[in-house]
Amino acid sequence: MDMIDPTLLQTLWFALIAFFFLGYFLLEGFDFGVEMNVLALGKGDTERRGTIISTIAPIWDGNQVWVIVAGASIFAAFPEWYASLFSGFYLALLLLLVMLIVRVCAFKYRAKHDSPTWTRTWDWVHILSGFLPALLWGVAFANIVKGVAIDPNSWVTTSLLGLLNPFGLLGGVVFVLLFWLHGTLYLTLRTVGELRAGANRLAGILVWPTIIAGAVFLIWYQLAYSNSALTWLPLLVAAVALVAVAVLNRMRREGAAFMASLTAIGGAGVTLFGGLFPYVLPATNDAANSLTVAGASSSEHTLLVMTIAVVVFMPIVLAYQFWAIRVFRHRIGSEDDPQPPSLTERARDAYREAFDQDAPRPRAES
Repeated sequence: MDMIDPTLLQTLWFALIAFFFLGYFLLEGFDFGVEMNVLALGKGDTERRGTIISTIAPIWDGNQVWVIVAGASIFAAFPEWYASLFSGFYLALLLLLVMLIVRVCAFKYRAKHDSPTWTRTWDWVHILSGFLPALLWGVAFANIVKGVAIDPNSWVTTSLLGLLNPFGLLGGVVFVLLFWLHGTLYLTLRTVGELRAGANRLAGILVWPTIIAGAVFLIWYQLAYSNSALTWLPLLVAAVALVAVAVLNRMRREGAAFMASLTAIGGAGVTLFGGLFPYVLPATNDAANSLTVAGASSSEHTLLVMTIAVVVFMPIVLAYQFWAIRVFRHRIGSEDDPQPPSLTERARDAYREAFDQDAPRPRAES
């Protein structure tokens, strides 16, 4: 088997893993961003901070399923890639796992006690469990696409401090900014009153450092580490989408701005994964030690069985995700915020307008 040229099934599973991670970043990305805003937009108002958290409370756990599927897919489809990642990224991934576990506690325990100290403590946990995972994912993916030192036994020899190189740290900053912006735009769709106005103002501020840092990171990657010139296209899409976020946010086209941020994250993800192919983990010390899609994969039979499972179950997962987002799409706010009128109220107001008794009446015929 050629260690560089992958088969159709191997290529398909590399693309599927990229799809799973993109789904995770598109959906869980705004969860992380919303949590980062608990302090920035919640300020000293406990009820307002609770409202911010409530916007993602019904869906955050479903969004996490995508990373579980992505990790399990790497384990089953590319076991050597999985083993090598944990040999060098173990401490970073362990810290990430701890933060995701603590994050669950923050969602479950925050409302269990009325003490201001108790509530404020869990609010800080929310902020950290939004910021740190975004930072760690950015550092990890930047090093995966850049490459690390790998010995002939496929063990990563780059240390934890070695992962904190300039490109890796910039990747972490970009992920934090992109998810923060994404979550802020999500809040413009799910909140009302002053909270909604504050989210719009903050998004207008965040978009500019996100554009600058994102452009530097992706252009650096494309020029120094990408294996394909074709990834200039999704890079351009991501850049145009981020500029569109700035324009649309200024116009207060909230839905369109959020879709533009989805497009920007998608374009950035395609750039990274597309430029990584046909490798899954490049070696910076010796190219011969690099892990490729063809060389790190499971057998064709295993990939075929996995493909059948995906064909059966993926439509169910996508249907549930769409349903959950649609059911919980309504705006929420504190008691002091003006609430949007209900369907009944709108119908009653329309009835009163149509049959206003003060309106001129037609003259009776003789």
